[in-house]
Amino acid sequence: MIELKDVCYARLGTRDMEGAIAFATGYLGLEIAERTRDAVYLRSDDRGHTLCYFDGDPVDQTVAFEVEDEISLRLAADTLDRLGHPVEQGTASECALRKVKSFVRFRDPTGNQIELAVRPERSGKRYFATRDAGITGFSHIGLYTTDPVRDEQFWTQVCNAKVSDRIGDIPLMRVNEIHHTIALLVSDKAGIQHINHQVQANDDILRSYYFLADRNVEIVFGPGRHPTSGARFLYFKGPDDMVFEYSVGVDAIADEEGHRPRQFGFEPTSLCKWGALPKGSFRR
Repeated sequence: MIELKDVCYARLGTRDMEGAIAFATGYLGLEIAERTRDAVYLRSDDRGHTLCYFDGDPVDQTVAFEVEDEISLRLAADTLDRLGHPVEQGTASECALRKVKSFVRFRDPTGNQIELAVRPERSGKRYFATRDAGITGFSHIGLYTTDPVRDEQFWTQVCNAKVSDRIGDIPLMRVNEIHHTIALLVSDKAGIQHINHQVQANDDILRSYYFLADRNVEIVFGPGRHPTSGARFLYFKGPDDMVFEYSVGVDAIADEEGHRPRQFGFEPTSLCKWGALPKGSFRR
């Protein structure tokens, strides 16, 4: 079984680098860690970076998960290869671009591009937000799935993810104590559906709601509260139609043996207990 420790970064192609940087710093509230000729690295916590925009096609999207060491990485690559998921070993230059010791990439059953990374860089410098959005860190990723039952089996049987709750056939899965690290959303295509950052307080959610709405940023869901994780949330559109989420108060599951996934019906109140409804543009 592939032991994932945490989600560590997302990489997004963009054809408008200046626009992406302006949004990430002035609206989302991330800090520029480094800018190169064709990429920008952005921080949200004590990690060296958690989001990278690079010059490229916006459909070129990757999410990375940390594994323990190079032995674990080699075993993971062997497992994936044996199960029919072709694996590519990252070159030295590619590792340098990602600020990791080593990594491999593959595609999950839907076709999402996934990387497994060893020793992603941390920073000794405190994260200092460009805008005070209250961000405490990159927390989870929403991935499109063309078959949620099949993909749940991949993440929970090939990898170490555990189902926290389900909405219909849609699993919310964790690789640590936080309620979910991976959320699947049904689609006819692969890709990242949303990128989540945790914030400090309920007030941060509402402050950002008014801040973003006043600047004509498209709010696609919320403010609201998820009955599954308990989190208060706000989803909004960023560059290239990527959806970003702020949330606070997400449940932690410390009792692994005692926890049993709950089954929620696939209905609006399973998505928000306050009554917020996602707009049609919530999914790209």
